[in-house]
Amino acid sequence: MITGSLVALVTPMEANGDIDWNSLDKVVDFHLAEGTSAIVAVGTTGESATLDCDEHCRVIKYVVDRVAGRIPVIAGTGANSTREAIELTAAAKEMGADACLLVTPYYNKPTQEGLYQHYRTLAETVDIPQILYNVPGRTACDMLPDTVMRLAEIDNIVGIKEATGDLVRAQELIERAPEGFAIYSGDDATAMGLILLGGQGNISVTANVAPRVMAEICALALDGKGEEARKLNETVAHLHKELFVEANPIPVKWALHQMGYCSTGIRLPLTPLSEPLREPLRQGLIRAGLIAE
Repeated sequence: MITGSLVALVTPMEANGDIDWNSLDKVVDFHLAEGTSAIVAVGTTGESATLDCDEHCRVIKYVVDRVAGRIPVIAGTGANSTREAIELTAAAKEMGADACLLVTPYYNKPTQEGLYQHYRTLAETVDIPQILYNVPGRTACDMLPDTVMRLAEIDNIVGIKEATGDLVRAQELIERAPEGFAIYSGDDATAMGLILLGGQGNISVTANVAPRVMAEICALALDGKGEEARKLNETVAHLHKELFVEANPIPVKWALHQMGYCSTGIRLPLTPLSEPLREPLRQGLIRAGLIAE
């Protein structure tokens, strides 16, 4: 089981929107040096929605090769078409990913039975560890705990990224989950609380800019050291809000640019961070000790 701080990695881009492979090297190396437990490549934060299929696969392969087995790489391979999700998941397995993260099918609003059949088909078709991903605020599709528990009975469905931020729901999942099924937070603001309830980690946006701190928070929470975890979390709690002042990954890519890791490149329909929001985020990075005054 993968535990701790799992970064939902950005996909760096040039000003014209082309993938910036040199900057991708830099951000991967940053996480290898700073204690991140695993890298999620081409999830929501990695702009999976705007990469074409070839680019999607190339980024996964590039990250797998750069990491070279030092930490696990989880490939974002979800889609709103079951067939497309199967193709991406099979490709990720072929390229050496350790597991796949599969967002609930978005836009078409499947029923709970449809979700079950979608994920069961994926698990039966591609033999790789698979992590469910529930983020109804972006997908307009909420996978309910009863459906999660049905899917948890399938051997290679090994966990869920629960991104509602609802700790009552998280506690229900933790209490009902079978042994070996991981509950990860997908909401930085409540991640520490979820881990202290018995969850296994955080698939994090904030970890893009503060990987060492997020790794230490997760480690303390996993050890049950709640007071120490809370104190450390206070040093970056403002970032959990400031990195979502516009749609992710707009703010986090701008923040990484301020830190010198990539340009401000991002793909339409996303645009660089709005001018009035830049100075408050810059001040937030200063407060967290991530850039100088």
